[in-house]
Amino acid sequence: MAMSAMYRDEVPAYATLMSLVAKVNSATLAADQHLKERLEATDTLERISEERHGAIRLGSPEELSMMRRVFAVMGMYPVGYYDLSTAGVPVHSTAFRPVGEKSLNRNPFRVFTSLLRLDLIADEALRTEAATVLASRKIFTDVAVALVEKAEQEGGLDAADTSRFIQEVLETFRWHDKAIVDVKMYTRLHDAHRLIADVVSFKGPHINHLTPRTLDIDRVQALMPDEGIAPKAVVEGPPTRKCPILLRQTSFKALEEAVSFIGADGTWQEGSHTARFGEIEQRGVALTPKGRALYDALLNETRTRVRPAADGSNSDAYEAALADVFTAFPDDWNSIRKAGLGYFSYSLTEKGNVAKVSALGLEDAIEQAYVRFDPIVYEDFLPVSAAAIFQSNLGDEVAQEFVASPNQVMFERDLGAGVLDEFQHYAGIERASLEACLTVVHSAAAAE
Repeated sequence: MAMSAMYRDEVPAYATLMSLVAKVNSATLAADQHLKERLEATDTLERISEERHGAIRLGSPEELSMMRRVFAVMGMYPVGYYDLSTAGVPVHSTAFRPVGEKSLNRNPFRVFTSLLRLDLIADEALRTEAATVLASRKIFTDVAVALVEKAEQEGGLDAADTSRFIQEVLETFRWHDKAIVDVKMYTRLHDAHRLIADVVSFKGPHINHLTPRTLDIDRVQALMPDEGIAPKAVVEGPPTRKCPILLRQTSFKALEEAVSFIGADGTWQEGSHTARFGEIEQRGVALTPKGRALYDALLNETRTRVRPAADGSNSDAYEAALADVFTAFPDDWNSIRKAGLGYFSYSLTEKGNVAKVSALGLEDAIEQAYVRFDPIVYEDFLPVSAAAIFQSNLGDEVAQEFVASPNQVMFERDLGAGVLDEFQHYAGIERASLEACLTVVHSAAAAE
């Protein structure tokens, strides 16, 4: 909440976006009673309006390791590994978030956290200079570090320390309009890749976007121009569907913001920098490895037919191809479930007669309305979509190609911990829900 308030002050268009999303969500729920009932039944209705994610970009292993410790204080842990170099962005990433259902409902917040891949900068001299600049900066306050250490030693923080911790950590995410490099260095970094300039040139990583969650991203996309916000040409991710899958994202263009650079004579020179933008997301069901393989294959087929142009000139053709190709992916919950394409949470209905259910198989119990199933929301990210959003807001007309070299081992070494495998995590949630149903059923049957 504190980060959101700070970002609204820094980027007024974000407040406009939040208001628009709230309006669309309210209208969507009013028009779809079944959706409202499903969200109420799964205890997720209240978190919709608060749910969001942010994104930051870090420059060194030391910064990444400390960021992990900071997020751990808030019960947020690294989930998933993403190599964005495959899409022309020189970073690899993870997402810090709560992992338990109760924790997610209390704190439905994620931070997509990227580490700059200095090894992908071709210019050896520039790579060395960038590393030197990053080594000289300190992105966490002394008080923030001390409070993290205290939380680790004492198993948490009291109310007073928590309040101080929030204020101190906000300083890491705050916007700084004075660069720590001169304009010549900034230009060289910028020419290598705009994201490299964004990471290396400033005192801290400044959060580059926050993202509210909408229940109808197409409606938000259509209404953004009415609010004076120009959306990107296409919504990233899967097409519009009755049963949403994975994650769809759109954004408005990054702001050109005034910054100052160190001049040769030691005075400040005026300039500009483009990095921070607004993003919106719509979340669907988490897919199994089988479902994800089908999704990836269909997305690749679509992009073979129509490669989305940077300027949006072929957006209609791309969206038509996307919709056509994805007819191969089932679009009703039961078909998705039966085909083993998505993860679902199972629970006994009020109608469930446990004596009868105990004698039935799962499919018969579902068919006779003794057991219900609900899609498990995908809480994570899509590397192709993330890279496309980054590129569209960093100058996609000059997107560079990098030799993809995913290295999860190196990333986890720099992080100081392993990342949670998202597939195993969702499978565990589904398995636990089934076991809970069976436990109730068997206990009741034994009592009889």
